[in-house]
Amino acid sequence: MPLDPRNHADWEVAAEAETRMKSVYELAAGMNLENDELLPYNGKYIARVDFKRVLSRLSEKPDGKYIDVTAITPTPLGEGKSTSTIGLVQGLAKRGMRTSAAIRQPSGGPTMNIKGSAADGGLAQCIPLTPFSLGLTGDINNIMNAHNLAMVALTSRMQHEFNYSDEQWAKRGMPRLDIDPRRVEIGWVIDFCAQALRDIVTGMGGKQNGLMMESRFQIAVSSEVMAILAVARDLADLRERMGRIVVARNRRGEPVTTRDLEVDGAMTAWMLDSINPTLMQTLEGQPVFVHAGPFANIAVGQSSIIADRLGLKLSDYHVTESGFGADIGFEKFCNIKCRNSGLKPNAAVIVATVRALKCHGGAPIPKPGRPMPEEYKGENIEWVERGCANLVHHISTVKEFGINPVVCINVFHTDTPNEIARIRQIAEAAGARVAESRHWEFGGEGALELADAVIDACNEPNDFRLLYDGEAALHERIGLIASKVYGADGVEYSAEARKKIEEIEKDDQLRHCPVCMVKTHLSLSDDPNLKGVPKGWRLNVRDVLTYRGAGFIVPVAGEISLMPGTASDPAYRRIDVDTESGRVTGLF
Repeated sequence: MPLDPRNHADWEVAAEAETRMKSVYELAAGMNLENDELLPYNGKYIARVDFKRVLSRLSEKPDGKYIDVTAITPTPLGEGKSTSTIGLVQGLAKRGMRTSAAIRQPSGGPTMNIKGSAADGGLAQCIPLTPFSLGLTGDINNIMNAHNLAMVALTSRMQHEFNYSDEQWAKRGMPRLDIDPRRVEIGWVIDFCAQALRDIVTGMGGKQNGLMMESRFQIAVSSEVMAILAVARDLADLRERMGRIVVARNRRGEPVTTRDLEVDGAMTAWMLDSINPTLMQTLEGQPVFVHAGPFANIAVGQSSIIADRLGLKLSDYHVTESGFGADIGFEKFCNIKCRNSGLKPNAAVIVATVRALKCHGGAPIPKPGRPMPEEYKGENIEWVERGCANLVHHISTVKEFGINPVVCINVFHTDTPNEIARIRQIAEAAGARVAESRHWEFGGEGALELADAVIDACNEPNDFRLLYDGEAALHERIGLIASKVYGADGVEYSAEARKKIEEIEKDDQLRHCPVCMVKTHLSLSDDPNLKGVPKGWRLNVRDVLTYRGAGFIVPVAGEISLMPGTASDPAYRRIDVDTESGRVTGLF
């Protein structure tokens, strides 16, 4: 019997369950995978999957049902979207369905900070917990090395071109790129929340140390290399995209790419293993593909297209996860991921909690790292009703894309029957199926109502459609997202953003790329303090970045950083190693 999650920490529940794990070969036997399609890693419980061989063998097999899990606008503590993804897979399996999940690899930044690991919780977890939380099979490390190699190539080339005359450089047989040190477009990456590295100066100490210039770090999962891993269809696609990454501009204002630096091949070499998703399992033994990374507020924030293609061929029902609320993760899932993959979802699950709805309805905003305010422990129907405006907004967003929405009420022990009943009434009136789910406490058995609702939604026809046409002008596409998805009255652009949009519109290769918005996840607006459904506001776009390799245009809205900060009471203070057993303790 599993440990009771009400009396044990998540890492303790996971540790006990790991004593009963299936080997990857047992997982393979139950999901139509052949042993020679597995690439075992560091033991018998984790493996990469040779996706090319699998997809070739199963090319004629029809895809299973495709479900995306998203959420209402989260509070600072998150509301259990990953846990609900795992719980749904376990619940579908209890109904006799062959199921799988695709989730994103946790970043070391949140794992060692406030949020903790993204292994989910209670009796709806992905195991084994420790490797999942601490690097897994090395994808994020490979992304860091590939990205930072581009920076090494860039800074080295700048130094040597500066130190050699035209005549001396001509003897080297390479063109002079004439890179403008004031127009370097990328920085360095590290997989921690390191606010001290947001703005740095490099090259101090003389010309042998390179050119002195301003630079920066951003968190690794926001790298364009991660975005490429998420949307690439195969190795050839990844290789081609890697060469399109723009690292800087030359003094004539022209883009300088990784291909110009002749580093794109070596970057791809770092990513060779990472093209294959990692296979893990739920607490109850269903397969979970882990591929690509989090942070849909500053990145694409999706599990990979490759992982979803695998899951759809191997499962009756494949559940994929998108980051944060439907305004961010689900919008990008449809407009970017589905646009690139050609896959069409059958249903979308919107995860909601009573406590998050109370927050959107007027309750005090929880503070990360601090106890939940006392106001959340008692029944308050008024707060729940007001907060449901946010839920209804997200239901409307899902329906805007022609998808059948299912609201998952992720139940906490402090929720009351009256509060849950009111959420159900409001969500059903807005045109959604509604299911309570107690997967955290009871695993798959607690998610049966959710599984049934998802099966019903998947068996009902839908009319999936994208929000915008790639031929539309860029400001029109941004405006559609702002008005239709966020509820803004319009868009305001800084002078810098307007200038860049004009440049993009003149670029035939770039102007048709989908929009990947950078915006706070804590509000429908660009102000994280505005809860519920803000009215009478305009989206402020202060910059527009371009990711030519990934194929994204990236407007930056509001004040948001690509490098989060570590808080005063981070999770790493409670993580340790039992020196007798060698087991990591304190992960959550």
